[in-house]
Amino acid sequence: MSNRLPARAVLMSCAILFSAAPALAQSGEVNVYSYRETKLVQPLFDAFTKDTGIKVNVVSASSGLEQRIKSEGANSPADVMLTVDIGRIDEAVAAGISQPIKSEVVNSTVPAQYRDPSDNWTGISMRARVIYASKDRVKQEAITYEELADPKWKGKICIRSGQHIYNNALFAAYLAHHGEAKTEEWLRGLKANLAQKPSGGDRETARDVAAGKCDLGIGNTYYWALMMNKDPDKKLWAEATRVVLPTFAGGGTHVNLSGVLLIKNAPNRANGVKLIEWLLSDTAQKLYADANYEYPVRAGTTVNPTIAGYGTLNADKLPIADIAKNRKAASALVDKVGFDN
Repeated sequence: MSNRLPARAVLMSCAILFSAAPALAQSGEVNVYSYRETKLVQPLFDAFTKDTGIKVNVVSASSGLEQRIKSEGANSPADVMLTVDIGRIDEAVAAGISQPIKSEVVNSTVPAQYRDPSDNWTGISMRARVIYASKDRVKQEAITYEELADPKWKGKICIRSGQHIYNNALFAAYLAHHGEAKTEEWLRGLKANLAQKPSGGDRETARDVAAGKCDLGIGNTYYWALMMNKDPDKKLWAEATRVVLPTFAGGGTHVNLSGVLLIKNAPNRANGVKLIEWLLSDTAQKLYADANYEYPVRAGTTVNPTIAGYGTLNADKLPIADIAKNRKAASALVDKVGFDN
C-alpha cells in the first residue's frame, strides 16, 4: 500500500533521502530501504531497538530502491529491503541485490509457500485480493475468481489496470492454476464484464461500487479497512460495500506478500538477519499486521479485528514463488486481450 505522489515529488524526496545514504552504515545499527512509508513502520523499528539495542535507519521511497541499491554496488549501506507484493520482491531478486537469508527461525516460522526456495526472501505478512461487493445489489455470499468471467456479471465489475502489480499477481496465480489458454479465455470474459475502462486504484473501485457504477470491485483487503477506520472522507465507500473472500475453484483465496530481503553487500549482515527474525516474532507480527491491516504469516498470531471480520481466510496453497514465475506471461496476456483498452 502506498500513497502515490507526483513523479517529480517522488524523485526529489528520494534525492534527499539517498543523499545521506553513505552515512548510514555504522556499527550497532541496521539500515533498511523500505517501500513502506516510514510512519507506518517506525513504531515497529522502535520496538526492535528497545528489544535489541540495535538502531534502525530507514530510507523510504515509492519506487526505484532496487535500482538504487544496484547502482550503489559494494558501497551500498542497505542491509535489508522491506517491500510489498511479489512483483517488487521478484524485481529485487532479478536485479541481483539479494543474498540467502539462511535462518532456522525463518524456516521454522514461515510456511514454505511464503518463502523463496533459494532463501532470497521471506514473507512477513499477507494481503488477499478480494471483492468489494455492493451491500444493496449483491446478495450472493460466495464468489469464485473463475466466476468473474461469467456473463451474469456483464457491465458490473470495476478494476484498476490489469498491468498493476496487484492484478498481475492475481492473473499470474490464475495462470499457474489453469494454464495459458484458459487464462486468456478468462481474461477476455472478465474484460467483457467490466463496467468501465480499468482505472484508478483499489479505493476508487469501492467508490464506484458505492456510486452504483458497478456491483463488484476488485481490491486488496487492507484498503477496505483503511477506508473504514482511518479515512473519514472515504468511510462511506466502505460502508456501502462488504468484503467477499473469493476462492479459486477447488482452491483458496489468492494472497500476496509483504516481504523482506537481505541485501547482497549488507555491511551489517548479522543485524539484518536479527531484524528479519524479530519481524517474525509474535509481538512484531501483531504490530506489523495491525499497522497495515494485513494477515500475519506466523501461525497463531491474532488477526486484526477488522480483517477478521471478513471471515476466515482460506489462503490458496499455491507457492508465491510460482506466482513470480508467471508474472511475465500474465502481463503478456493482459496486452494480448487488450484488457486496459
